[in-house]
Amino acid sequence: MFNIGNDRVALVTDTACDLLDEQLTKYDIRLVSLRVVTTQGEFRDRAEINAEGVYALLKTELPKTSLPLPEDVTALYQQLRDEGATRILHICMSGNLSGTYNMVSILADETEDLHVDVVDAQTLSCGTGLLVLEAAECLERGMPVEEVIERLKELRKHQLGAFVIRTLEYLRKGGRIGLVEGVVGSLLQIKPVIYVNDDGVYATLVKARGFSKALSAMQEEFFKRYQGRKVRVAIVHGAAYEEARALLETFRARLDIVSGFIAPVSPALAIHTGPGLLGAIVQYAD
Repeated sequence: MFNIGNDRVALVTDTACDLLDEQLTKYDIRLVSLRVVTTQGEFRDRAEINAEGVYALLKTELPKTSLPLPEDVTALYQQLRDEGATRILHICMSGNLSGTYNMVSILADETEDLHVDVVDAQTLSCGTGLLVLEAAECLERGMPVEEVIERLKELRKHQLGAFVIRTLEYLRKGGRIGLVEGVVGSLLQIKPVIYVNDDGVYATLVKARGFSKALSAMQEEFFKRYQGRKVRVAIVHGAAYEEARALLETFRARLDIVSGFIAPVSPALAIHTGPGLLGAIVQYAD
């Protein structure tokens, strides 16, 4: 927790932030689990099922995702209150991609003896994660919560998160296709570079023929936007660590990276993207 004036502030987010365990531990960031719904039962994201388990399930079924259990959220708030928190900053994945933000907002209003600020990150995966890390660093320096929230909103305006996936099948079946074209020329192997737009929904950034060319096109979009600026970079992947490592090295060669890390997508996000995803999130660091 963070001591800000007379408050003890706890920082909370959801498992779709894709932050690494060591990052969560370093700043005492608490997680609320989304749920993975399968024919074998329901599982809490990252706590009761991992990405490898999801990829195995995708061979025989298409699991669904669901909101965190309300009682999980209220139990976490109670735990934080018992640990001495007087205020909570809860940063949620895009409210236009999940109902988590709306649910948490309602629960926050009903919470007594705690001031809960709920922020819609208008993104997901490490897009949310980078904002959460920024919030943690700001709180650690003693910045008031209201100023932290304003800084996150400003950073989000200039943040880009984009990814390339092997097939749109999972996004389409899961109803998360957003503004990405539902039918892409499969015979021509036209691949969209998907990004999260300013409204927090999926849209097409650029298209290319084949996965490799789409990946190159995605990189060029980042390079032309962020060259000359100090940036933070997160590379995300779906069971493709070696490719992700090579991608980060390419980014290091072209951009002025203050900090960079590689993270697997969470089980809940893996359901909608399938194995083989490669993506990046870049955010100003100055």
